[in-house]
Amino acid sequence: MELQTFRHPSFAGNVMFLVRNNVLKWKSHRRFSLNTALLGDGCFCKPSIAGRKAYSKSIKTSVSCSYSTEESDSLPSLKQLSDARVIYAVAPALGHNKEAHPECSARVPSIVTALEKMELTSKFRGSDILELQNFKLASVDDIASVHATAYVSGLEKAMDRASEQGLIVIEGSGPTYATPTTFRESLVAAGAGLALVDSVVMSRPRTVMQLVVAASKNRLDPPMGFALIRPPGHHAIPKGPMGFCVFGNVAIAARHAQRVHGLKRVFIIDFDVHHGNGTNDAFLDDPDIFFLSTHQDGSYPGTGRIDEIGHGAGEGATLNLPLPGGSGDIAMRTVFDEVIVPSAQRFKPDIILVSAGYDGHVLDPLASLQFTTGTYYMLASSIKQLAKDLCGGRCVFFLEGGYNLDSLSYSVADSFRAFLGEPSLAPEFDNPAILYEEPSTRVKKAIQRVKHIHSL
Repeated sequence: MELQTFRHPSFAGNVMFLVRNNVLKWKSHRRFSLNTALLGDGCFCKPSIAGRKAYSKSIKTSVSCSYSTEESDSLPSLKQLSDARVIYAVAPALGHNKEAHPECSARVPSIVTALEKMELTSKFRGSDILELQNFKLASVDDIASVHATAYVSGLEKAMDRASEQGLIVIEGSGPTYATPTTFRESLVAAGAGLALVDSVVMSRPRTVMQLVVAASKNRLDPPMGFALIRPPGHHAIPKGPMGFCVFGNVAIAARHAQRVHGLKRVFIIDFDVHHGNGTNDAFLDDPDIFFLSTHQDGSYPGTGRIDEIGHGAGEGATLNLPLPGGSGDIAMRTVFDEVIVPSAQRFKPDIILVSAGYDGHVLDPLASLQFTTGTYYMLASSIKQLAKDLCGGRCVFFLEGGYNLDSLSYSVADSFRAFLGEPSLAPEFDNPAILYEEPSTRVKKAIQRVKHIHSL
């Protein structure tokens, strides 16, 4: 991996100022507090003029989140886990930031702001919603279950150069960068995902008494998990970073579920607008991990053709469905019913992991699908039911893309409402007037072709 240097004087100066003032030192139970707007300055996250009309004015509020990078494997009590209906973890990687970059540090705080505004945190919901505030960093061994050791050690060593030079580029084509905190913050992000897998698995009743109590509360299913983390991961290939992604968070969690919890069969759904080539490549020859990606045809990174179905023993355990530009809610509902459900039913997973990219939204600046907040509510609700039907409800979402801070935040919040079984608020956010006719004929042809290839 060739590490290239990119210097931005003002950013480098800011980094060194923060370092001198010990702001970037990691401490147990470190808290951060910031004022943020859902439209962040200095990042490609501002909506179009149509988006501004479609959405209410940006929200400006004070957000207080807490998370820990303490190297402890403590989890909430079994009662807390069993009572919860949604468990989430926050890893915002505030030090991993590049000015005017789409994958900016405002993304996760903007989501947390929306959750607070919409009263979707434990502060308002009590035991129904649980935030993991103490989770262990992923270990180098965890990362090496997916990535080459040379890449992991090379990135760690590159942190010295990032400290000296301010900002470095760690992918040859340029979009993936690193700051002095990137390595550790990427371990935090991956660790959050592992802790959520642990929590979802551990929340299942283990004794007859626990089963009776859970049944009396109508809580026989584990809570849904959501890792609100960055840097994202689904483009990171085994040998290195790619496309804003550093470590493959979902892929690492899949191996963890197998190695630690004995969950042999893992079903991964990736509905990011871009193909999850890193996850795809990690499991090409693995028959026990089914990777299913829907993405915009012809979008970055140009992989994920319908005829890419895996290799060797893993042939048939990779399903790629590129959708034509302009595909929207109707297309995704049809794909879910005719492709995702039968694929999962046939695979019979022990757990479902989701690369949840919200960049397919019609307001997102990096693609040209026309999903809405309602589309993401449907996906969250339907995947929750699918997990309940097939694998005891075990399911964790992992944040991937999403670069318009309004559509990202509202869509994630509506996903939380879907997890809770509450009505969608999408009509308050979505503006049907900006949508146009979907390419239904092309969508149907793509679906029929993938169904034929995979005998669905």
